[in-house]
Amino acid sequence: MRISLCNEVIDDRPFTEQCVLAASLGYDGLEIAPFTLCQDPRDLTDRDIAEVSQALSDAGIAATGLHWLLVSPKGLSITSPDAAVRSDTLEVMTANIELCAALGGDVLVHGSPLQRMLGDGAEAIDGRARAVDIFAAAAEAAERHGVIYCLEALSVDETNFINRIDEAMAIVDEIGSPAFKAMLDTGAAARSEDRTVADSLRHWMPTGHIRHIQFNDRNRRAAGQGDDDFVPVLRALKETGYEGTVAMEPFIYEPDRASCAAYTLGYVKGIWEALA
Repeated sequence: MRISLCNEVIDDRPFTEQCVLAASLGYDGLEIAPFTLCQDPRDLTDRDIAEVSQALSDAGIAATGLHWLLVSPKGLSITSPDAAVRSDTLEVMTANIELCAALGGDVLVHGSPLQRMLGDGAEAIDGRARAVDIFAAAAEAAERHGVIYCLEALSVDETNFINRIDEAMAIVDEIGSPAFKAMLDTGAAARSEDRTVADSLRHWMPTGHIRHIQFNDRNRRAAGQGDDDFVPVLRALKETGYEGTVAMEPFIYEPDRASCAAYTLGYVKGIWEALA
């Protein structure tokens, strides 16, 4: 199991320094939010991508994947009735898929809650159908580029579409692509699921559809900085034979960004090693 850091946690410094810091703390890689590199991934040149790859290589860490895919440019939506907006959104999704593959990443995490909101009534049904069409196109692109596009269930305080893992799984089954899977965010699962996070992992891992994990407490701080107990979560990952990446994704950085990144890595590694 690799442990990665979502790079916006330490985005108060240039990318090269992010790589050096993450490596010095003991992370295996960075999970990159594209907006931290460029406002529009379509604007990244081959030279830009080569410089990102070089920074990672020089520090001795990997780009494990991408997340926060549709934060920028502004105005994107997978559910909009405007065909031009959806076309633009799919172009950005495809550019992110290409970027992930170019950097050697394995997975892309589709969260982007504001860019998937549904309208009311019949519009909600139509919006879901439009989203599934875009996800199917993204799955085809991911398959061509040898990466996995993962759908993230998010809690109702963030979005009104795909709030539970079973809702994400329904779309995964509907699309039926080996390159389109689901992932589990511990904070979102703790707020939304009837099962505990550990029991959710035990329930869904055997399906083969959970291909990525993000760690944060339900209070939006780092794992180990709230009331959520990650011992059973990590035990469930070990028991189910998870061999992918766990990405640290806090949203509140206490006492500061670098210290938060260091603390949560030590907390998780300590538990993992104790379970060995």
